[in-house]
Amino acid sequence: MYIYSAHPSRKGILTMTMYLIANIEVTDDAWVPGYAEHVHEIVHKHGGKYLSRSGNITTVEGEPSTASIIALLAFPSMEAIEAFASDPAYAEFGTARQAGSVSNFHVIDDSDAAGTIPYLPKGK
Repeated sequence: MYIYSAHPSRKGILTMTMYLIANIEVTDDAWVPGYAEHVHEIVHKHGGKYLSRSGNITTVEGEPSTASIIALLAFPSMEAIEAFASDPAYAEFGTARQAGSVSNFHVIDDSDAAGTIPYLPKGK
């Protein structure tokens, strides 16, 4: 899905939805209640939306995941993800999560790398 960016440095530029995939292996769950209660509001503040935040993880192929939780979030742009990650309101929650987990966050766009799926934009 393409949208026009409202970010000042890219105003009027066509952008696509960006997806944040968070693989989190909880090592100390003291941070989880506060994070779960408050972070979605900060995500929404930056135009993001949780599509899933689940511990129901099934491996279909490859090595089993060590993640306790995998979250999938959609944002209107990479700038929105960066603004969320650097928001002072998120800092204490991000620091607590980092201290109490092994986390890997990845960002992908909504393109098709091979360019053969007609309903997705061709990737680079």
